[in-house]
Amino acid sequence: MKKKPLGRTGILVSELCLGTMTFGTQTNEIDAHKQLDLALESGINFVDTAEMYPVNPISKETIGKTEKFIGKWNNLNASRRSDYILATKHSGEGLKHVRDGAPISGDTIEKTIEDSLKRLKTDYIDLYQFHWPNRGSYMFRKNWDYDPSSQNKQKTIDNMLECLKALEVQVQKGNIRYFGLSNESAWGTAQWLRLSEVNSLPRVQTIQNEYSLLCRLYDTDLAELSLNEDVGLLAFSALATGLLTGKYQNNKVPLNSRKSISPELGGRVTDRVWLAVDKYMEISAKYQIDPIHLSIAWCSSRPFMCSTIIGATNVNQLSHILESQYAEISEECLIDIDNAHKEVPMPF
Repeated sequence: MKKKPLGRTGILVSELCLGTMTFGTQTNEIDAHKQLDLALESGINFVDTAEMYPVNPISKETIGKTEKFIGKWNNLNASRRSDYILATKHSGEGLKHVRDGAPISGDTIEKTIEDSLKRLKTDYIDLYQFHWPNRGSYMFRKNWDYDPSSQNKQKTIDNMLECLKALEVQVQKGNIRYFGLSNESAWGTAQWLRLSEVNSLPRVQTIQNEYSLLCRLYDTDLAELSLNEDVGLLAFSALATGLLTGKYQNNKVPLNSRKSISPELGGRVTDRVWLAVDKYMEISAKYQIDPIHLSIAWCSSRPFMCSTIIGATNVNQLSHILESQYAEISEECLIDIDNAHKEVPMPF
């Protein structure tokens, strides 16, 4: 499998990253461990999780369960821990099931990391990410009405600096190696970069935001920042919660699918999304590329992409998704994709 730089760390990670957010709800422990085995056997050396996982749904009772599943696998395969890069995340402000919704701060970072280390049964976390900014985010359909005018800039900057100093302590202890962001903006990422450079503190290496054929917000300012600052994108929801598989077209709702649990798919179900998906299904048929493989391979081809996160409910789905690494997209196909995007931009 192709490898790409993880920021400026000197580490190369696989162009596909195993996402684990269903481990503990839709995916049981046995299947989760099979997915980890298959991923590593297939050349993936990058696994992403979070303290708040699993999702679908998020509940107080399941917080941390995904990390425990991975920890059990690590315990059973201790000699393989160095074979892959492990990434996890610190939840941001407002998630009531975690620290009663407390914001990320210098006071929360140490214990949160230690708790993740215990659940993951590992001595270190390779990439430690902040799941979303305390000040809020334009992600998750909030871009339509996100208003930053009430932000306190100095408070935000002071908090960033405080967090970077706390992260540096964790780096020195050996608990984490590198730092990444998630659901961030271009301005926010630029501030983290500036503060780390001025104060010789941990530098942002990656940013994990939603990105797919149906969600191309990253193509604007963040794409430029990624390329010029070597902060690669870790794309999540590359299949747009299953919409780009085509399985939901014509009002279909497969049993045990994401849509059967979350009918609106986190705000992604709109009148226009079906038209957009139809266009990508037509492109898939025209070039005889499986729509799943087309969607994933297109993400991986983007110049700012570090790794495309793939997630599966079961190991059979993962096996199929992994075939996307062999898909080849022609220049003609890329033109058709861009034309489809122009015809139905931002469908949700």
